[in-house]
Amino acid sequence: MNGFTYPEVGATAGDGPLPAGYRHLRYRTRLGSGRQVFTAAGEGVLTWRMHRAVGVDVTVTSDRAAPGIAVRVLLGRGKLGLAAPCEVVWATEEPSLVGFAYGTLPGHPECGEEAFLVELDQNGQVWFTVTAFSRPARWYTHAVFPLVPVFQNLYVRRCGRVLGRLATRSGTG
Repeated sequence: MNGFTYPEVGATAGDGPLPAGYRHLRYRTRLGSGRQVFTAAGEGVLTWRMHRAVGVDVTVTSDRAAPGIAVRVLLGRGKLGLAAPCEVVWATEEPSLVGFAYGTLPGHPECGEEAFLVELDQNGQVWFTVTAFSRPARWYTHAVFPLVPVFQNLYVRRCGRVLGRLATRSGTG
């Protein structure tokens, strides 16, 4: 894990506080209800289907998220695209909680970590949560830093909408 660009590797796991010195992002939305929606949403997250359906170009070293898997996200398109190398820090597949987090590697425009979780609560409701902490790592992300939260919020909301559609096509919610 010494290739990461930040020392707090794994800080998105659990419910503890996120590290100081970063911008924090927490987003949660209901996807539907029932085990079938939960299973479909969890698979959508773990197999990169959600990322791809959102329109992000994702290159991975495995079809399923697991610790140590290399991830390259292309932000933007073609020659205007910005490569964002990451690595999966942790992943979980429990009966009512599925997801993973990836952390930034050298060359990423920011440094930090982002987690994507799908939860089936005691009432049968399915929730999607994104938890992240980040700060600029390049001159150009420092320059546009005030706009970054706007884009991140739009992105996670789009992830939630897209994952909800993917999951409810397969389920009943």
